[in-house]
Amino acid sequence: MTLQVLWRYARCFMSTAASAAPSIYPFSKTALLPPASGIQNITPLKKGQGVMQHLRDTLPSLEKQEMIRRLFSRHSPQRLLPGSVINVLLEHAPTTFTGVLLAIRRRGPDTSFIVRNIIQRTGVEMHFFIASPHLKDVKLLKKPPKGRMRRAKLYYLRDSPEKMNNIAGGKG
Repeated sequence: MTLQVLWRYARCFMSTAASAAPSIYPFSKTALLPPASGIQNITPLKKGQGVMQHLRDTLPSLEKQEMIRRLFSRHSPQRLLPGSVINVLLEHAPTTFTGVLLAIRRRGPDTSFIVRNIIQRTGVEMHFFIASPHLKDVKLLKKPPKGRMRRAKLYYLRDSPEKMNNIAGGKG
């Protein structure tokens, strides 16, 4: 046997990896995983228990559901349309935000909308979720010019602030 073959066998036997012990993580010999936590739910909930409490915690309040039906339903006569100028009242700073409604994402209780305004020559967009506890009220200040915009999402207003000024000013 040559010296190279002996060296190869010696390297296998002098390895520091424990080949007999099963590895914790089978894809890497050097990866260390923390042991599983010992905290377990001692008394599991019975099937169906806690569902009503979960619904009370996650579904919007009756006032919010009424606001969703009145302002964001497709068939409501008072619905908000993209291009409208709206005022959003919040519980925390900023307490009010007024701007042009760019888009509405209708997803039931997860409905959201985007409002854009230009503040000190900087475009500011805010994304609001209607079921958020921070949202107090949404008021319509001005309907879109000519009744309705041609697009449902007015993202093109980001690139042309003069068009947004025309919409907000009512020049259409």
